[in-house]
Amino acid sequence: MKPNASLPALLFAVTALLLNGCATPDCDCCKAKAPATATTAAKTPVPPSATQSLFDGKTLKGWKDSNFAGGGEVRVEPDYKGQGPVIWIDAGQSLSGITFTNPVPKTDFEVTVEALKIQGSDFFCGLTFPVGAAHATLVLGGWGGATTGISSIDGQDASENDTTKFLTYEKNKWYRIRMKVTAKRLETWLNDEKIVDQDISDRRISMRFGEIENSVPFGIATYQTTTVVRKVEIKPVQ
Repeated sequence: MKPNASLPALLFAVTALLLNGCATPDCDCCKAKAPATATTAAKTPVPPSATQSLFDGKTLKGWKDSNFAGGGEVRVEPDYKGQGPVIWIDAGQSLSGITFTNPVPKTDFEVTVEALKIQGSDFFCGLTFPVGAAHATLVLGGWGGATTGISSIDGQDASENDTTKFLTYEKNKWYRIRMKVTAKRLETWLNDEKIVDQDISDRRISMRFGEIENSVPFGIATYQTTTVVRKVEIKPVQ
């Protein structure tokens, strides 16, 4: 140590020498053990959102027409009544809709769809989704406009199983639909009200027989009803 070293530096050096065997206060050992300052503290990176949007607001990239017989036109409207871009699904002779062409999770995920019925008297949203190796469809407003539920559970469709409800769906009103799928349970919220809470631990899940199978593995369909969709999002859940 230098003869003219200041008292603080002298004390630091003595302490370092006694504790660490260090000869100087600026050795690599003491630097390594010094507490981090505000400028050097490591920052915890913020992970990006796990939510994936399946509609880019401009095109139907990643989607295809479900090719239902007599299905209505499917297109993107860049600005629906000043409310932004939407996917327009025209009413068909029976079913109309779109099917996603990219991979989606088979379980432990949640889907959010925002849809609005323009005209028609049957379901304005039939959301088909994977359930493990199987698939099912959440029907909103089927069988004349009110029947709500999941097709199919133990071979029974949305009009006759434990998920069956009868709800009113107004025209020109946005509905926010959330569908959560895990290995043991199916859950659905409509505008934040829970309408399905179904244990599927020992239940057989399947699609209703017919053209709706064109929606597999993930799709949105309507029945003789014109609908617009402005949001389709999917995210993993625990």
